[in-house]
Amino acid sequence: MFALKDAIAQAEFVTFMTGAGVSIASGIPDYRSKGGLYSGMARPEAALSIDNLRAHHAAFHEWVCTNMYFPAARPNVIHKAMATITNQKGAIVTQNVDGLHTLAGAQHVIEFHGNLYEIYCQTCGAHVDYQTYQASDVHAVDGGILRPAIVLYGEPIASAVIAAAVAAIRRADLLVVVGTSFQVYPFAGLIQEARPDAVLAAVNREPIALPAGAHMVVGDAQTIFAALSLH
Repeated sequence: MFALKDAIAQAEFVTFMTGAGVSIASGIPDYRSKGGLYSGMARPEAALSIDNLRAHHAAFHEWVCTNMYFPAARPNVIHKAMATITNQKGAIVTQNVDGLHTLAGAQHVIEFHGNLYEIYCQTCGAHVDYQTYQASDVHAVDGGILRPAIVLYGEPIASAVIAAAVAAIRRADLLVVVGTSFQVYPFAGLIQEARPDAVLAAVNREPIALPAGAHMVVGDAQTIFAALSLH
């Protein structure tokens, strides 16, 4: 039987691939499950698309501010455990845009889809805080449209981000997927970059598709990571 704690202890370099399920215990809903951010939406990707931002920036701004910001959220035991592990010997490649891995103290985080709290003007490139963005998506200095530095549907992921993620995955002798349905590409495809000798595992509430030989740990990630008792 696969024991995550033992696998982590024995590994030389651990890379976690994380999704929205990691932040649920912090009070942030996931995307695709019942009651999630996309629940009841016929075409959820349209709301978070570059086309929607360009054509309807005010509506985009309202939707993002209403549905995606949880400034009171704090890192939970999963974030904290991953920070402890990866600061010693590893990295985190995350789909999440909430910044909680970094807030937990993790030093080696690749935010594959960006960060909601990084806001910049599309005209001049200047950065503003998210409170300014919540008040208005029009830059007071030059009238440019502000936006969060997240990857929207229809946008490419920066080559430097892909390179950093691939490097972290190729370096790992233990690769652990946590809290993601693994339905979003190219993130899900990163697992194909794993070393042939790497141990692959996933922790999720429901089984997900994994390469042959990988270990599936079905359960609540908060409970599983709390049981690691890391020091």
